[in-house]
This record gives sequence, structure tokens and C-alpha cells, in this order.
Amino acid sequence: MIYSDRVLMHCLWPQNAYSMLDADAVGSYIEPSCEDALTFYIKIKDNCIQDISYLASGSCVSIATCSITSELAKGKCLDDALKITTEDIIEGLGGLPENKVHCSNLAVSALRNAINNYQRLTGTEDYYENSNTCR
Repeated sequence: MIYSDRVLMHCLWPQNAYSMLDADAVGSYIEPSCEDALTFYIKIKDNCIQDISYLASGSCVSIATCSITSELAKGKCLDDALKITTEDIIEGLGGLPENKVHCSNLAVSALRNAINNYQRLTGTEDYYENSNTCR
């Protein structure tokens, strides 16, 4: 399998990979096809993602998708962060082999779960009903 330079960079030097103890919300997702698991932690200020981190258990590609997702989401308002798609992640990584595309779903689903949890906790119920539909 051949990976892009961006995938390899995010695999070897993942960004924002840590547990955030003072997170405003947490969202997790386990990909049933491969059992990779991910948890995103988000800190919100003025309805925007001020800080974001994650912990991942899975393949190098899953870690790379989490890393690029955290970069794409950081600084975005929640509505814009909810619009991040699997295609955005794949494009940000310079492509993924077909058998690894499901890894981008993992990252989008966990991010949306974290945002949805934040919105539920704060009573701003303007969230996607099915956060795991990532297209």
C-alpha cells in the first residue's frame, strides 16, 4: 500500500494527540469494520472550537485522519465544523487507498459526536440527529 506524504507525516507526527482534562465535551466512535476507536475532546469559546484533541486506537491511517481532522476543525465555529466531511479529510491527506477510506468516517463521526454532546449539554439542540452519517 502506498500512502501520500501527508498521510505519512500525520502518522509519524500526529497533531493534537492527547487527552484534554478540561474539555467542554467528548465524543467517541468505534468503526465496526475494523474496531478502530477514537475519542475527540473539544474546548468551546464563543460557539467555536478553541481547542481540540483526540486519543486513537487503531491503524496509522486512523491516527492520520484524526490528526488532519483536528487541524481542520480547530478554530471553526460549530456549524462549520459539523460540515467537515470524509471527502475533506481524504483531500487534506492527499488521498487514501480505497480500503482505508473508512478511517475518515471514524474521525468525522467522533468529531460530530463531540459537537452534538456539547450542544446537548448546553441546550443548543441544533445538531445533526444522526451524527454518524458523514457524507
